[in-house]
Amino acid sequence: MNASHNGHEHELEPQHGLPERLPAGERILWQGSPDPTVLARSAFHLTTLGVYFALLLALAAGTSWSEGASLPQVLSSITWPAALAAVALLSVGSLAWLSARTTVYTITDRRVVMRIGIVLTLTFNLPLRRLATAGLRLRDRGHGDIVLELAGSDRIAWVHLWPHARPWRLGRPQPMLRAVPDGERVARLLTKAWAEANQAAANPVSAPDDTAAVEPVRQRWQPSPT
Repeated sequence: MNASHNGHEHELEPQHGLPERLPAGERILWQGSPDPTVLARSAFHLTTLGVYFALLLALAAGTSWSEGASLPQVLSSITWPAALAAVALLSVGSLAWLSARTTVYTITDRRVVMRIGIVLTLTFNLPLRRLATAGLRLRDRGHGDIVLELAGSDRIAWVHLWPHARPWRLGRPQPMLRAVPDGERVARLLTKAWAEANQAAANPVSAPDDTAAVEPVRQRWQPSPT
């Protein structure tokens, strides 16, 4: 499978999104990157930040108006805070765009590979046999977040994964393929690959009680009992 390199920083990759060429017999089933807009809203909370800054500016303007300031004075009083808010939103948006641009998720018939990192590139190889469960949260326009839970004592530090990690799982971090286009199709593909690699059926199971309050999971799977 041939794929173009994404930027000069990754032009020396032996294979796009991978630290080395795949062994003979291993096939790429899917490869993609997060949608920058969806990533900005979901992982970087850009919309929430925009609403927060808008409320602060409205409060400041309302306070000035109630104290008898004229309209030009009100506008003048919020000009500098509005400029700072715009810089902050632009910075967060740029960070989300860079994160999406430098990320490549790869699913093969043997593993999930996550190439992440803006300044320092990290690559995580997650063998399908070492995945205990997975979950899907669908977002707008068919995009989805796919949560992966590692089996046994395997761990990846949350700080190394962010923002490609499930929120609030600091003690046992869970890798997440974020803002994946056509998330449901990719999740089905991953489920099939996992079942074939483990030679077991992938059965849907209910999500933990705390999932709804943190990150609702649409679908999960685990090995069927033998």
